[in-house]
Amino acid sequence: MAKKLKRIFKKIGPGIITGASDDDPSGIATYSIAGASQGYGLLWTALLTFPLMAAIQEMCARIGVVTERGLAGNIKSVYKSKPLLYFLALLIVVANTINIGADLAGMAQATNLLVPAHPLLVAAITTGLIIILMIKFPYKFIADKLKWLTFALFAYVASALVTKQDWDQILISTFVPSFDFNRESITLIVAILGTTISPYLFFWQTSEEVEERKEIEREKHKKIIVTKHELKQVSEDVNLGMFFSNLVMFAIIATTASTLYRFGINEITTASDAAKALEPIAGSASSLLFTLGIVGTGLLAIPVLAGSAAYAVSEIFGWREGLSKSFRQARAFYGVIIVSTVIGFLMNLANINPFKALFATAVIYGLISPILIMFILLIANKKQVMGNAANNTASNILGGFTLILMTAAATVFLFLKFKG
Repeated sequence: MAKKLKRIFKKIGPGIITGASDDDPSGIATYSIAGASQGYGLLWTALLTFPLMAAIQEMCARIGVVTERGLAGNIKSVYKSKPLLYFLALLIVVANTINIGADLAGMAQATNLLVPAHPLLVAAITTGLIIILMIKFPYKFIADKLKWLTFALFAYVASALVTKQDWDQILISTFVPSFDFNRESITLIVAILGTTISPYLFFWQTSEEVEERKEIEREKHKKIIVTKHELKQVSEDVNLGMFFSNLVMFAIIATTASTLYRFGINEITTASDAAKALEPIAGSASSLLFTLGIVGTGLLAIPVLAGSAAYAVSEIFGWREGLSKSFRQARAFYGVIIVSTVIGFLMNLANINPFKALFATAVIYGLISPILIMFILLIANKKQVMGNAANNTASNILGGFTLILMTAAATVFLFLKFKG
């Protein structure tokens, strides 16, 4: 059984890692807050975002496979404006660094449920471990290990199935969108969109498809021509990853709705509050299960966050980049990884509330995603860049709708925010 599982996992590409890292501590916090504060009310967002995130990530993957360049490299190639490139690099580095800091804080607080260690010490050890792993080990090793961490997320799916649920209401809330037009609900929707359709995933997906392709070419000692069959495989890998991501999202909202919301726990401010959602399946071991989930997804997501920032900056400045390269071969690339991870750790010195920081990160992503989606659509439609692999009508409809939806949500959020 273990060998069979290993064979299946070997066939899985970057899509499953991208999907699983989408359910990072920031995602878990956001979905938990949605379920605790709104009950089943926002389950429809899981159904809505699946085809949208799948469409955008498939475009990113296709861009990477066809051009053999990352997203930032493609934007640089098509749009020569240096101020624009620097602005995009700044956006992704700042947002990712904040996310790293929030993830480290969430992991430290979750670990504190089991081990009475100072959260700063836990965050420092985690930071050091992640940096060493990313510098010392090649891409193939990291990718293989990251895949196994995705199993930590199944705790939420199991909990949703074991917990007593109102399935009639779940069906209604899944297929009939409803929300209150107020600041709290709009903020939640922006956060859900931001943590689901996240900018760092755009850069990671594109660059990892390039890494994966180069790895295969090195093994076969020849250049591989892109075929329709290969693009279909890439699309299937992405769809699997996005389905997995949204299944976990759905399960977290449903579980917190049927536990925390049902018993009047409408505000989550600590890891202990969030862990209560897993009590139906784990009982007294709920803290252990929650900690494994948060730490597992954090270890999965932080390398993705730091790596995607490094890819973006390196491609814009023309530095050698790639997790398949050693530290000596790509010092600047690994320098960005180290600096963003360390600054993320230093944020924890400010004594931030982990769950508020994780939620705030999701909102930030919700505001900056539309800018990057616009560039993804423009590049994916350029025949001179993509050739016969340019967007089809379905991709453009889904991508266009995603852009309009996220722009509208961000605009309404900002209007309500500044209206006071």
